[in-house]
Amino acid sequence: MAQTMVNFRIDEEVKRKMESACREMGLSLSTAFNIFAVKVGNERRIPFEVSADPFYSEANLKVLKERAERVESGASIPKQHDLIGE
Repeated sequence: MAQTMVNFRIDEEVKRKMESACREMGLSLSTAFNIFAVKVGNERRIPFEVSADPFYSEANLKVLKERAERVESGASIPKQHDLIGE
C-alpha cells in the first residue's frame, strides 16, 4: 500500500496528552491517527459521538450579538440573573 504524508496543526497541549495516552497503549501518534482514519473510511462516520454546543448555534449567536449591540449603544441595560442550579 502506498504511503502519503498528511500535515495538520494541533494544539500543543492536546498533542502532548494524546502522545502520552498513546504511549500507555503501546501506540505511536501516527498509528493512532491511522486507526482513526481507517475506521472513518470503512464506517463512513466519526467513531465516537460528536455534537455541537447549542450555545454556539447561528440563531443564538445572532441574538447575543444583537443584545450586545443594544447594550454597547446604550439602548439597553443588562439585567442581573440568578445562576441556574444555585
